[in-house]
Amino acid sequence: MSFADLGLSDELLKAVGDSGYADPTPIQRQAIPPVLMGRDLIGIAQTGTGKTASFVLPMIDILAHGRSRARMPRSLILEPTRELAAQVAENFDKYGKYHKLSMALLIGGVSMGDQVKALQKGVDVLIATPGRLMDLFGRGNILLTGCELLVIDEADRMLDMGFIPDIEEICTKLPKKRQTLLFSATMPAPIKKLADKFLTDPKSVEVARPATANASIEQRLVETGSREKRETLRQLLSADDVATAIIFANRKTTVRDLATSLKRQGFRVGQIHGDMEQPERLRELDRFKAGEINILAASDVAARGLDIKGVSHVFNFDIPWHPDDYIHRIGRTGRAGATGKAFSLVTREDDEAIANIEKLTGQKIERIKAARTEAPEPAEREARAPRERAPRRPREEAPHAAAPAPASRAEKPRRQSRAPQAEAPDDGWNGPVPAFLDVGLA
Repeated sequence: MSFADLGLSDELLKAVGDSGYADPTPIQRQAIPPVLMGRDLIGIAQTGTGKTASFVLPMIDILAHGRSRARMPRSLILEPTRELAAQVAENFDKYGKYHKLSMALLIGGVSMGDQVKALQKGVDVLIATPGRLMDLFGRGNILLTGCELLVIDEADRMLDMGFIPDIEEICTKLPKKRQTLLFSATMPAPIKKLADKFLTDPKSVEVARPATANASIEQRLVETGSREKRETLRQLLSADDVATAIIFANRKTTVRDLATSLKRQGFRVGQIHGDMEQPERLRELDRFKAGEINILAASDVAARGLDIKGVSHVFNFDIPWHPDDYIHRIGRTGRAGATGKAFSLVTREDDEAIANIEKLTGQKIERIKAARTEAPEPAEREARAPRERAPRRPREEAPHAAAPAPASRAEKPRRQSRAPQAEAPDDGWNGPVPAFLDVGLA
């Protein structure tokens, strides 16, 4: 079965093709047709099964007909975390590029003023975390009476985070006549009760949990410190057996910074992340496949669905926020019967995330210590201590000097002195006199 068999529009099929997907996943095959028919749906599926596209794709076609009104979103997607909400927004941007749908993202950590302005213009799709949505609703910035379609994503995580009362209140403010889609990895009693209360004759679909980590992938946790992570990564990348590698980071800015830093160190590296247009991503992938570059820094969303043969290593610069994403990341190596290696850089702050990954995979991952370097690279040493390398002016040339200091004291870096010099005025400057301030003595 292809995406064309699911009843999606030509524009949507073109966007899906541009993204590099050819065949729908099991959850997409089961969920998209009933959603397009207007039925309520309960989807039991883990993150990493293609679940997001199973509701984003039909929503785009459903919302293609209609017009948004100020402060009255036509559809609402509830996500438990800002990261998941942002990923869903990126999916709408990617798949909806041939449609003229407007979207707003309501999450914490972002200017509320900008979000209010977007709502005032009117949006077709509102993607929100429950807390921020309730906040703006209480301020009178949102009316939910025009919402025709509601998606409750990651419902069991909503339960764990205490959001179920908020979701129930939000549901009471929506029109009774609407389409509701609920997705959850499990179906505990409170979620079943929620579904029974707010869904009408739902179609239930269920897919199996993603496979655990591939046995042909050698996994290691590399213990390091937050400040040493980049140097640790450079050491790992310099190993003789690293032929081709993908480096995963949680944020787009980190992906960009890593690519820039590694290029300066002489590595052949490219990057793909959500801020890049699709043609840019494809060019970087072509360079990677052709061997022009052998290292690719990537974000989760941009790299999802990548199927590149011969990747020898995967490096997790950041531990993923969700354990399912760990399986997705390391699965870029060890494909088609080949072996691969996956190294994850861990600090003390990652203990809980690692425990969740090991619980999901059912295996303990071996820990190794990062090799320590005796001294930083010359360029880094110069960048870290520019004042120690700068020529010092003799004390007698400074306009405020009362008398020359002994040579042994003048040669010591001023920062090593614990007590202030009695003869120096309190002018807030503790270093050598810059050349552009040297005007001489009258």
